[in-house]
Amino acid sequence: MSTEMGTKENPWPLKTPPQTSEYEMYQDEKDGKAILVCTVGKTVLHYDYRCIHDLHEMLKQHGDWIELGSADEQKPAKDGTVEAWGRSPENPIGGWYGLKKGFRGRFGMYVPPLMEVLGLAEVEHNPRNNRMRAL
Repeated sequence: MSTEMGTKENPWPLKTPPQTSEYEMYQDEKDGKAILVCTVGKTVLHYDYRCIHDLHEMLKQHGDWIELGSADEQKPAKDGTVEAWGRSPENPIGGWYGLKKGFRGRFGMYVPPLMEVLGLAEVEHNPRNNRMRAL
């Protein structure tokens, strides 16, 4: 039995940046594409797996703290945030990293803690307005 983290059998246990909610993520494949599966209670979100590498590269180029700015898909993302970048036509995939229509947002809430666990970023854990930066 594999003890490798990030699999369906052994997902990464994570907490939102304010440390108020627990959720899990793991890598999977859908339609031949590597994805991240994010399970928050009964809600399941999917993100393009490339987001980990692409976000890390963006953070390294940015070189400083950047606000997370998490928002639901139906709400606009604050300019200059991780959330805005995660849905911008200017990012490496030209749009949303979130893959499930209606649940494509919250990129700035759920991906940064995984980046922290993977040792790629530092994430603040304040009650709100958290930021992250590349390690």
